Amino acid sequence: MDNPSTTQIQTNLKELRQLIDQLGGTVDRQQQTLIMTRADLNKQAADQTSDELARLLVYVRRNIEDLERRVKAEEKERAQLNALQEVGAAINSSLDLTQVLSFVMDAIIRLTKAERAMLLLTDQETEQMEVQVARNMDKETIEKSASFEISRSIVKTVAETGAPVVTMNAQSDPRFAAQESIISYNLRSILCVPLKHKESIIGVIYADNRVASGLFVDADRDLLAAFGNQAAIAIENARLFRETREQKELLDNVFASIASGVMTVDPDDQIALYNQAAERILGVPADSVMSHSYQTVLEMLGLPVAPMVGEVRANGNTQNREMDIVISKRPGLTTLNMTFSPLRSEEVQETLGVAMVLDDVSEKKRLESVRRYLPPALVDQVRDLDAAQRPQRRDVTVFFADVRGFSTFSENLDPEKLIQIINGYFTLAVQGITHYQGLTDKFMGDAVMALFNTPLNPQEDHIERCVRTALMIKEKMLAYHANLPEERRLHFGTGIHTGEAVIGNVGSHLRKDYSAIGDAVNMAKRVQESAKPGQILISEDAYRQVKDWVVVSPLPPMRVKGRQALEQIYELLGTK
Repeated sequence: MDNPSTTQIQTNLKELRQLIDQLGGTVDRQQQTLIMTRADLNKQAADQTSDELARLLVYVRRNIEDLERRVKAEEKERAQLNALQEVGAAINSSLDLTQVLSFVMDAIIRLTKAERAMLLLTDQETEQMEVQVARNMDKETIEKSASFEISRSIVKTVAETGAPVVTMNAQSDPRFAAQESIISYNLRSILCVPLKHKESIIGVIYADNRVASGLFVDADRDLLAAFGNQAAIAIENARLFRETREQKELLDNVFASIASGVMTVDPDDQIALYNQAAERILGVPADSVMSHSYQTVLEMLGLPVAPMVGEVRANGNTQNREMDIVISKRPGLTTLNMTFSPLRSEEVQETLGVAMVLDDVSEKKRLESVRRYLPPALVDQVRDLDAAQRPQRRDVTVFFADVRGFSTFSENLDPEKLIQIINGYFTLAVQGITHYQGLTDKFMGDAVMALFNTPLNPQEDHIERCVRTALMIKEKMLAYHANLPEERRLHFGTGIHTGEAVIGNVGSHLRKDYSAIGDAVNMAKRVQESAKPGQILISEDAYRQVKDWVVVSPLPPMRVKGRQALEQIYELLGTK
C-alpha cells in the first residue's frame, strides 16, 4: 500500500508540472505574438524577457524531473524495505526447512526481478557448496537434475570472503570477464551475497540474467545482503529444529523399542518422559502422567519410591530396588526391578533430574524359582506358569529319600567338608529325578523330596516314573560308592506313595515355594521313615499300579504315624 505522504508529493508534483506546462504554452504564444505584432514596443527588451523566462522554465523542468526521479527511487526503496520486512516475517514464521527455503527463493525473485536465482548451502560433510533450491523468473522450480550454469568462481569468492558481489555486465567487467564460466555461459548481470550466521558463512544467494545487462545496482546488492542475513538466521533455526526433531524422534524410537519402562523427572519435579514400555508395565497411559508432579504420579501408580527419587536428586547416587506391587487388571503381584539414576549436566555436573528404569521381572522370577526344582526341558514346556502355580487338587506320586546315619556321620567333620559330601549324594538324587522329569520339591537337611504329575510336570505314568527314579538312584549309588572310602559310604532310605494332594505356591508374600501338602505327602514321608539304609519302600496304592513289572518283597503290615489302620508296605527289589 502507498505511503500517504509520498502519494501527496506525487500529486503535487503532477499538478506543478501541469502548471509549468501551461506557463510554457503561454510563453510560447507570447513569443509568437511578439514576432507577429508591429506594435511600437521595445523588441529587444521583450525578446530578452521572453528568453529569460524560457530558460527559467527549462531549469524548473529539470529540477522537477530530478525530484520525480528521487521520489521514484525513494518509493522503490520504501517498497523494497516493505517487501524485505514482509518476507523476513514470512521466512521466520516457519521452522520447516523446506518451507523456509521456498519462502527465501520466492522472496529473492520478488526483490531482484532476476531471470533465475539459486540458494546454495555448505554441505556439513563435504564442506562443498551445493544448490538446495532454484527458481526462474516465473517462480517455477528448476529441477536439480538440470545443469546449473552459474559462475562457480563468484560463488566461491563470496563464500570465502563474505563480501557481496554485483556486476552490471560480467562480459565487460575486468574482475570477471576472463572467467571461463562467464564466457561460456554468456552471463551478464550477476548478484551474489553471503548467508552469514554468527560470523560463519553457511551459504550464498546467487541471482543472474544471461540476457540483460545493468539489471542489478549497488542498492540491490545491499538490499539482498540485508535479506541474506535474515534468511541465514531462518535457515539455521530451521536446520536446528530439524536436527532437534530428528534427535527427539530417534530418542522416542529408542525408548519405544526398549523393553524396559523409562520415566524421567525434570528440574521442575514433573514427569518429562514416559515410554510405551512403562505404559504396558504399569497399565497407565502417558497422557495421565506427563507434565504432572512425580509425587502425585508415583502415588497414583502405587510406587512407594518418592523418597528414593528425592534422595537420588539430593545425593546424585544410583540406587536399585525390587518390589512387589498390585497393578489394576493384572492378577496377583507384579515384581518390578527399579533403577534410579541422576540426570546430570555435562558442563557443571549438576543433577537436573532423575531417570527411573523399570523392569517387570515377575515372569523371570517365577521361572527362576521353577528352575530350582523342575528340569530345564520341562520349564520351557509350561505355557501358563501362573495357572500351573495356582493351588489345585491333583493325584501325585511323592518321593522321599533321606541319608541314613548322616547326623552321626557329620559330628566330626568340618562344615565345608560336610556340605561337600551331602551335596555329592544330593547330586545323585537330583540326576535320577531329572532323568524321569520329576519336580525336585525341596531339600530338608539330609533329605530330598520330589513330586511327579504336578501341573508343572503332568504325567500319565507318574507312578512308574517315580519307581524307576528310585531304582536309578540306587544303581548310581553303588557306582558312586566304588570311588569312596568305606567310612564315607552312606545310603538313602527311600519311600514312595501316590494319592491326592493340594499343589501350588506355599508361603507368604515375602517368600513362596511351589510344593504339595496333604495326606499323600504325609504318607510318603512315613513310609520313608520306615526304610532302612539302601532300602526302597512303596505303599500298597503305588504297588498296585506297577505290580506287573516290578519285583517286591512284602513286609509285615505296619502302623504308620498319623493312621489308625495297618498299612501294607513293599520293599522294591528291582524289575522283572
